[in-house]
Amino acid sequence: MAETETLECITEHERILQEIESTDTACVGPTLRSIYDDQPNAHKRFMEKLDARIRNHDREIEKMCNFHHQGFVDAITELLKVRADAEKLMGQVTDTNRRLQEAGREVTAQTEEVIRCRIQQRNMATTVEKLQLCIPVLEMYSKLKEQLESKRYYAISHGDALCITEILNLFGSVSQYRFCQIMAENLPRLREEIKDISMSDLKDFLESIRKHSDKVGETAMRQAQQHRTFNSAVAKQASMGHYMKPVYSLSGQTHTHNGLMMDDTGDEEEADEEVLTAHDLVDFSPVYRCLHIYTVLGDRETFENYYRKQRKKQARLVLQPQANMHETVEGYRRYFNQIVGFFVVEDHILHATRGLVTRAFTDELWNMALSKIIAVLRTHSSYCNDPDLVLELKNLIVIFADTLQGYGFPVNRLFDLLFEVRDQYNETLLKKWALVFRWIFELDNYSPIPVETEEEYKLVVSRFPFHDAEVEKQDFPKKLPMSQSVPQIYTQVKEFIYASLKFSESLHRSSTEIDDMLRKSTNLLLTRTLSSCLQNLIKKPHIGLTELVQIIINTTHLEQACRYLEEFITNITNVSPETVHTTRLYGLSTFKDARHAAEGEIYTKLNQKIDEFIQLADYEWGMAESDGRASGYLMDLINFLRSTFQVFTHLPGKVAQTACMSACKHLSTSLMQMLLDTELKQVSMGAIQQFNLDVIQCELFASSEPVPGFQGDTLQLAFIDLRQLLDLFMVWDWSTYLADYGQPTSKYLRVNPATALALLEKMKDTSKKNNIFSQFRKNDRDKQKLIETVVRQLRSLVNGMSS
Repeated sequence: MAETETLECITEHERILQEIESTDTACVGPTLRSIYDDQPNAHKRFMEKLDARIRNHDREIEKMCNFHHQGFVDAITELLKVRADAEKLMGQVTDTNRRLQEAGREVTAQTEEVIRCRIQQRNMATTVEKLQLCIPVLEMYSKLKEQLESKRYYAISHGDALCITEILNLFGSVSQYRFCQIMAENLPRLREEIKDISMSDLKDFLESIRKHSDKVGETAMRQAQQHRTFNSAVAKQASMGHYMKPVYSLSGQTHTHNGLMMDDTGDEEEADEEVLTAHDLVDFSPVYRCLHIYTVLGDRETFENYYRKQRKKQARLVLQPQANMHETVEGYRRYFNQIVGFFVVEDHILHATRGLVTRAFTDELWNMALSKIIAVLRTHSSYCNDPDLVLELKNLIVIFADTLQGYGFPVNRLFDLLFEVRDQYNETLLKKWALVFRWIFELDNYSPIPVETEEEYKLVVSRFPFHDAEVEKQDFPKKLPMSQSVPQIYTQVKEFIYASLKFSESLHRSSTEIDDMLRKSTNLLLTRTLSSCLQNLIKKPHIGLTELVQIIINTTHLEQACRYLEEFITNITNVSPETVHTTRLYGLSTFKDARHAAEGEIYTKLNQKIDEFIQLADYEWGMAESDGRASGYLMDLINFLRSTFQVFTHLPGKVAQTACMSACKHLSTSLMQMLLDTELKQVSMGAIQQFNLDVIQCELFASSEPVPGFQGDTLQLAFIDLRQLLDLFMVWDWSTYLADYGQPTSKYLRVNPATALALLEKMKDTSKKNNIFSQFRKNDRDKQKLIETVVRQLRSLVNGMSS
């Protein structure tokens, strides 16, 4: 075992020695450390092994030196010989070198001069090269300063001229020079200065454009109106078969046509006024310059945002109307001009610049503006009471819409708004025509129109469609049945239709729609305005029976003229009345209602007049005997009714018969109420006889047929209640009354027991008062007992009816 470990140790020491001999001395340290890290006393054995190896190498060196010693001695001998020759040669070389140094001193001096010149030449070349790099920068910076001093900011950044960005791009090759550092420090400041100055110019432009928008809009709307006029003239000339040669002037985005019209002789009239565009009226160069500067300086987005924000603010200012805008058409015109001018400028910016504003931005502005415009117009148009102002507003809205439509803005909502304005226009027309109708009614004399000559007759017939064969057969002078207000009303209705038609023009609607609008507005005029005026007229206190009769006649003729109004509308719109959706005029019902109201008013006034006469009655209810003649008040009343009913013969239909029957019934009722008045306590037989005489006069008046058309004694039946009651008391036929009561064939069928009882009690009280000594006369006692008996029986009948 010990032998094995010794062999391994010897082998390891051999390996280490070979490693020390074959490797660099720098790596010996780790190898030696491994020896000391090994077994104890291993380094001693290694040292012994190392000493043995050294001795072995020394023996080999000694052998080698012994082998080469003779050669070494020979070499030394040869070297000593060469040394003598070398010293000799050294002297020659030194002498030659001295002579060469002396000979090359001048060449050296010239060579140094050449070297110096070459260095200068190289430096100059380098300088020129660097200057060539610096000169463009310096030139650009110099021009930059000159343009800044001359305020030519656009030239700084435009085209091939010097710009700050190009200067900065050149700094990369010359950035080590101090002047470049100074420039680099100044350029950002100059950039901001240029941006600030260009932005100031833009602000001035925005302020200026706000002031010029009115003029721009006025020009654009005038051109749009000229275009519309030209198109209308073309359409009219085409319909008349004439030829018109148009000459168009295209400018900007407006595509305005400025027509040059040629007559049959070929003469050409040129337009005196030159067609102007937004570019002609406004200097847009500040916008172009500022946009280009910000684009070149890499800050275009900031500029775009600022411009759009400012224009939005200006849009809100433009859309804000003046408080009194609705008072004059000029207020509306200025409002529209400013809006049109604003959007014409935006349209020009949209097409003249690339991306400063976009179609989406202008559409957003327009939608916002359109909502505000509609709200403003809806509010302010509601304040307008003048139809002419509303009509001018409509024309302005149409031109406004056509103008902006020519620039590509959608305007359908504006035309929808016009329907609301049309309703407002119709309302103002109705108010205006209400005043016209009232004025016509105020000035009317409510008497038939006198016609002295055929020319006067034709004049009236030309104004109103009157056709009556009987009137035409009459000789002049003659009278037409209606009063002067009828042709005036008819003419004014036609004028209203014309006025309503004016609003329908240029609304881009079909003939059927226009026809429907005209008929609806005319219906409103007839059913609301004219009907209201007629109703108010009929209710006026100063309108008497004669006027009411004439009003009925007038409404009859106006009713007959309604079909001519329908034909009039049909001729205007060329829409057949047989069309399914054609609206009919409601004039027939209007005039029928007015006529019925007038008839009712006639009945009311007749009754009021009868009441006035009845109030004049002055009966002596306690009189012993009658005067033998009818009362004066009643005769006056009958004479009044007779003369009144003579006027009623001109009334159409059964109005006269109805009025006469109503008057007789009211007279009968009033007389009955007078006789049964609760304040009347006593009635004598003489008063009954006097009252009977008055009723007889009423019956005679009824039988005299004051109004033709009654059959038999129909009119006398109005007094049948009074007649039977008076006959009962005059004849004193109580036994028959009580016996036949309730029978259909009763002679006193119309006498109510309560009525008879009330009158009989009044007579009973009279008998007691006038016959103080009645209890001493047998006949009076018997009569009194009879009255009391009849009273009891009548009370029994009354109580039976109530139960």
